[in-house]
Amino acid sequence: MAEKAASKKAGKKVLVGGVFNVVHPGHLWFLKKAKSYGDRLIVVVAHDRTVLKNKEYLLFPARERKKVIESLDFVDKVVVGDSGDMFNVVRKEKPDIVVLGYDQNIDRKELKKACNKTKLVRLKVKHKDYSTKRLLAGCCDEA
Repeated sequence: MAEKAASKKAGKKVLVGGVFNVVHPGHLWFLKKAKSYGDRLIVVVAHDRTVLKNKEYLLFPARERKKVIESLDFVDKVVVGDSGDMFNVVRKEKPDIVVLGYDQNIDRKELKKACNKTKLVRLKVKHKDYSTKRLLAGCCDEA
């Protein structure tokens, strides 16, 4: 058991972030694809204040969104983001790779300052036509 725990700590750490108001197949695809870039997947669930500031709607508090992501067996660690400085998590976790979704942005200079060794990967496509906004509006096709 200790050997397995030690091996989980070794290897490349991949960090991703998101709101995860509603976890849909697009999120699952994104998270699994991100995990394929390394050995350990760390997911940052956006802080409630950050969500309200940027998205203007919050369906569930961060602690509930965190529980949902923790239930995914391929996710190794879930943390709630910092409401003041998103790079605090990067500084603490020291990921080897940060994976961004097709619709996410990050300040590359700030990322480099937070963790100089971190590589940035952007996924340029999304899985089918899933989007939380579309799902909430009732517009997503069943495909």
